Amino acid sequence: MKNVSLPLRYGLVTSAVLIAYFLVLALFNNHIRPVFSFFNAVITACGIFEVIRITKLENEEAFSYGAGFKTGIITGFIAAFLFTLFFLFYATEYNVDFLPELLKTIRGGLDADVGMVTFVVFIMGLATTVISTLVVMQYFKK
Repeated sequence: MKNVSLPLRYGLVTSAVLIAYFLVLALFNNHIRPVFSFFNAVITACGIFEVIRITKLENEEAFSYGAGFKTGIITGFIAAFLFTLFFLFYATEYNVDFLPELLKTIRGGLDADVGMVTFVVFIMGLATTVISTLVVMQYFKK
């Protein structure tokens, strides 16, 4: 359980920061502009960086690339999953006009429903997690 508690905590914090960022964007009605979602990668990378840094500091002699990679992936998965749940709740229950506005902003002519957009949000979160973990682990490689 000790191996999962740190990534769980940092995953919760990272998802809370992602949600807070989304809500701040929503205050200024910028949450319908996809360009602002690029900052989500920075938030996720910072959360993954911190959890890997703390993991390495706690047991430097036993730290390996695989252990750091696993820690980063778990943290990012938790953050992406919780943010996706929040996104689904926001798009279906809190602001039902959000998804049509978002799709109108994209202007792709997509006939997307909330399930497809939520799936894309989750996949983007996982992709960001894997890439961020790989980049961060280059920094912490022995």
